[in-house]
Amino acid sequence: MDVGLTVGDSLERLERTVEGFDLAEFSIGEGADIEAIDAGRLEQALEDAGADLCIHLPFTQVVVTPVREINEGILAYQRQLLEWAGDRGAKKAVLHGTARNPHDTDLRPVFAEQLEAIGAAAADAGIELVVENVGHQKRGLPLTVLGDLARETDTAVCFDVGHAYMEDGDDGVDRFLSRYGDLVSHLHVHDARSRGDTHLPIGAGEIDYGIVTEHLAGFDGTVAVEVFTDDLPLLRDTAQRATGFLEADAERDV
Repeated sequence: MDVGLTVGDSLERLERTVEGFDLAEFSIGEGADIEAIDAGRLEQALEDAGADLCIHLPFTQVVVTPVREINEGILAYQRQLLEWAGDRGAKKAVLHGTARNPHDTDLRPVFAEQLEAIGAAAADAGIELVVENVGHQKRGLPLTVLGDLARETDTAVCFDVGHAYMEDGDDGVDRFLSRYGDLVSHLHVHDARSRGDTHLPIGAGEIDYGIVTEHLAGFDGTVAVEVFTDDLPLLRDTAQRATGFLEADAERDV
């Protein structure tokens, strides 16, 4: 299991925080000129830290709309970003599971086609695509719908524990992992509170991470700490707590 950090689109934050971690998850902003990103600086920072690169594809770019021509444009855009990331040696690419209208059931087979095509583009670039649950957001697919589509298309999942909690509490975390835990290749870990606070250090919120242990003990994928702070002791503490939960024996009380 490799444990790292999400760093947003900030090379400065990556340089300041990544040392001692196994990977950095770097975000590409929607509409960003990828040629303007200082790839040499990115690669040097990762090399200096001995860390791998994962990328997060643009947060606000939906996967699918009802318009075929727009979907083709989305695919071309994602392919361009994936090719750039592949040239930087990225291992995984995180894609939000979103649609123009996530409750439009007619769009679900189109979403599956689009997801498969983006996954193929990622594979061509030497990257594993992982689709992330964001059902608590306006355009995010509900947890079960995302899980079903990921299984149907043989797409790995980035399971965001805090997002699942915000969508449906500890029960949502439990149900998703009981049905789709075998699809999870990448984790976003942080804590949250039902009143709306999220991306907190683990232990500062309400999530029962024992549920994660129950389903994912012995996890051998990648983990990204997604806590919105540059406080290194807090980031390292959450990494240590997450590692403890994921390496714990599911049979004992955690």
